[in-house]
Amino acid sequence: MNKTKEIWIAGFALFSLFFGAGNLILPPTLGVKSGLNWWIVVLGFVLTAVAIPILAIFAHAKLQGTLYDFGKKVSPIFSSVYCFLIYIISVAIPSPRTAAVTHEMTVQPFFETPALLTSIVYFGLVFIFAINRSRVIGLIGKFLTPIIVLILLGIIVVAIFTSPETVNPSVFKTPFIDGLLEGYQTFDAIGGVVVGAVIIISLNYSSHTTFDAKRKLIRKAGLIAGTGLLLIYGGLILSGSLFSSTFAENSSRTQVLSSLSSQTLGNFGTTFLSVLVALACFTTAVGIVTGTADYIKGIYKNSKKIYIITAAIACIIGVIVGSYKVDLIITLAVPALMFLYPITIVLILLNVLPEKYASAMVFKMVVLVTFIFSIPDFLGFIIPRESLTGIKSIIPFAEHSLGWVLPALITFLVLNLNKLTSNK
Repeated sequence: MNKTKEIWIAGFALFSLFFGAGNLILPPTLGVKSGLNWWIVVLGFVLTAVAIPILAIFAHAKLQGTLYDFGKKVSPIFSSVYCFLIYIISVAIPSPRTAAVTHEMTVQPFFETPALLTSIVYFGLVFIFAINRSRVIGLIGKFLTPIIVLILLGIIVVAIFTSPETVNPSVFKTPFIDGLLEGYQTFDAIGGVVVGAVIIISLNYSSHTTFDAKRKLIRKAGLIAGTGLLLIYGGLILSGSLFSSTFAENSSRTQVLSSLSSQTLGNFGTTFLSVLVALACFTTAVGIVTGTADYIKGIYKNSKKIYIITAAIACIIGVIVGSYKVDLIITLAVPALMFLYPITIVLILLNVLPEKYASAMVFKMVVLVTFIFSIPDFLGFIIPRESLTGIKSIIPFAEHSLGWVLPALITFLVLNLNKLTSNK
């Protein structure tokens, strides 16, 4: 196969990996709230929703292993617990969210049925597809992504040329930080460490047999995927900003996306997009349930019975959580993300770095410090924030829920400087 063609195929494969339909509801609302500061919000959002996930793919290209390999330098026990938490959170939040998005965008506008009914039918089908390993899901996903991308590009282009003259002022005090933290909600960094290895192994390396050749292909493919995500996410944030004056003050995320689509493409375009988003959400849910069941199955000596039980439990969780509103699920996700995302980001960055800067000791200490300084951020969304004012006032950036960043960086630098001094 032509090398250039192979790179583009790999790039589109990576783009499809990160392009979750559930994520489409996030950027437009960010744009509505950001006003003329939309470009600053884009910078923060892209950092955690594009750059870090693509670096996760680079890390997988370097490791050539599994999710377990991401944390094994910390300790085998840590890595096992980390893997377990990643899969638990995946079936408890992003998977059910796909059902909630499907109900609010595809079912609710046309039928007065309860969300619980949608969730039951939805995850009933997810379970059937998961235990039967249907190839239909893969085929649907292959054709859905390009069509949805074309529709979204249509929305963005029309929005740029037909937007109202009035743009609402920004409601964000720190646009960059707000965009960065909203990027957590895409779950793309977690997606990168979960299925990155699978995607890399699945790619056709017929003319890329060496380690260095594979890494070069992944870098170029990652640039293609990252550029695509930047255009879509950035374009939707810009579109939301341009049409910010047309939305009701308390519009939900799904309402903003639907209204934006209606104003730019008309009712037919909105209906078509809603159906496609529902199908794409469904493929995402099947992928999460299947991947989780595969992981647990591997622990129990490839037991088919364990696989079915795990898939069933994941679908039951999906039914329960998926019956709630999308915005509520997003709110419920925040504590878990504040706990797990910093550790995931640190593991990705350390695994990308050359070995001489990322020894086992560096892994252990940086992850430990990240965990400790993430606790106030995590607790801030569970207990009254006033009770944490004292401790947050002495930790740099803690008031922005980024108290872990500077301590982790200092720990990394001190350990490496100490190593450099010792070698001399």
